[in-house]
Amino acid sequence: MVTRDAGNGPVLGTPDDFPDRPKRGGRLVVHVVIGVLVAIIAGGWGYVMWSMTAGGSEAPAQVVTFKVNGPSSAEITFEVYKPDDRVAVCRIRALDVNHAEVGSKEVRIAAGEGSKQLKESLDTSGQATSVHIQYCNLV
Repeated sequence: MVTRDAGNGPVLGTPDDFPDRPKRGGRLVVHVVIGVLVAIIAGGWGYVMWSMTAGGSEAPAQVVTFKVNGPSSAEITFEVYKPDDRVAVCRIRALDVNHAEVGSKEVRIAAGEGSKQLKESLDTSGQATSVHIQYCNLV
C-alpha cells in the first residue's frame, strides 16, 4: 500500500503512474473545428438578421388612440413615418380579450404624402379589446 503525505503530489496519481493509458492527442484540432463551426453558424445567423432589416423596408408607426365602438367595429388613429417618395402598407389588427384577431385591415399610404396621421375604421367579428399596428412596410 502506497501512502502519501498531504502536499507531496496528486492524490489520483500522475500520467506516468498509468503507462497503459493511451495518450490524448488532437485536442487542439477538435477545438479549432468546433470554433470554426460556431463562427460559421454565428455569421450565417448575423447575415440573416441583417438582410431582414437591410434597405430600410420598415416604416416606423405608432398608435395615437384607439376606440372600440361596440361588438362590430373599432377605430384607430396612428402615425406613420416614411420618406415622401415611398409607398407604405400598414396592417392594423383588432384583438379580443383572448388576444384572438377579430378584425384586420391593410392601409396603403401613397408616395408623396410623407409622414402622416391616419384614422381608420375596422369591422370586427366580435368585441375587440385592443387595436394595434401589426406592421408598416415600405414598398
